Amino acid sequence: MELLRRAKQAYPETPTKTGLMLGLGEEKHEVLATMNDLAAQGTDILTLGQYLQPTKEHLPIVRYVHPDEFAEFKVLGEAMGFKHVEAGPLVRSSYHAFEQTEAATT
Repeated sequence: MELLRRAKQAYPETPTKTGLMLGLGEEKHEVLATMNDLAAQGTDILTLGQYLQPTKEHLPIVRYVHPDEFAEFKVLGEAMGFKHVEAGPLVRSSYHAFEQTEAATT
C-alpha cells in the first residue's frame, strides 16, 4: 500500500496498478476492504483473477469464484474510484495492459 501511495504521490499523472488473485480462502468482506485500501492510495487500475494451482506442490484452490462475483467486484471497484477494473476468472495482471492504461489516462 505504501509503495502505491508513494508512486502516485511522486508521479500523479502516471497510472498505478495492482492485482489480486482470489480463491485462496479470502472472504468477500476482506476483498472489499483491500479494494477500499487500494483505492484510498490513489491506485488507478485493479485486476482481480482466479488463483489456479500450477502444480500439486503449490497451494490448493480453496474455492472457485463465480463470474457473477467477479462482475460485482468490477462494479464495486469502479464505484470506489478505480479508473479501470479488470475482473474475471482468467484475468492476470498483464491482461489487456495497454487497454487498461489507456482507460486510466483518459
